[in-house]
Amino acid sequence: MRKIRIPDNLTTLAYKTIKNFILEGRLDEGSRLTEEFLSVQLGISKSPIREALNRLESEGLIHIEPRRGAYLRPFSIKEIEELYDLREALEVHAAATARVTPELVGELEESVRRAQGYLEANDKLHYIEEDIHFHHLIANATGNQRLAKTLENLQLQVWLFRRKTYDLSGSTAVSLHSAIAKALAKGDRDKAQVLMREHIADVRTKLLRFLASHPVDRQPKPESAAAIAE
Repeated sequence: MRKIRIPDNLTTLAYKTIKNFILEGRLDEGSRLTEEFLSVQLGISKSPIREALNRLESEGLIHIEPRRGAYLRPFSIKEIEELYDLREALEVHAAATARVTPELVGELEESVRRAQGYLEANDKLHYIEEDIHFHHLIANATGNQRLAKTLENLQLQVWLFRRKTYDLSGSTAVSLHSAIAKALAKGDRDKAQVLMREHIADVRTKLLRFLASHPVDRQPKPESAAAIAE
């Protein structure tokens, strides 16, 4: 007897919904998510939930403990510093090697415009997604899919500890994204690399300063009571 395949659309739905729930900052450090809880909230069986959680774990967003549930992936200050060191190296390399075309420049400019709109609307989730998208456009333009995938996972992990500390009103990302796009459009890769390094370093400095003054409680808590399917 062959195992019945779980419909991709259900697994994808569960994956996107749970990931958005996390990125929106609605799951605290130490809070857990169980297959049973998620199954009830989303109104689907446990099998696609399990597949979605396994995918999120492979991306480094959660940690699954057998018979206990899934928890946000905790990061030490040292791990955060290492993530930013790696991200800076890869992002600067991407700016140096991306194949710049009129289409890429147009997409980057559109991303900047959308991000500005989300910033003005204080739409944090879509702003996060657009921020990641901007960097993905440049990484994808290198033609190196391993690099692009690694950076995508890095950025998602970074948002785990930035999602509740990120202050949209103090963000300089849109202006730096705009400057990076303009430098690439002019063929000034040296300037694009300098701006990218400045961008990543600025975010890293602000984040580490905040985390140093706001210790995180990682004691286990029961499942979140918020409605995940809203």
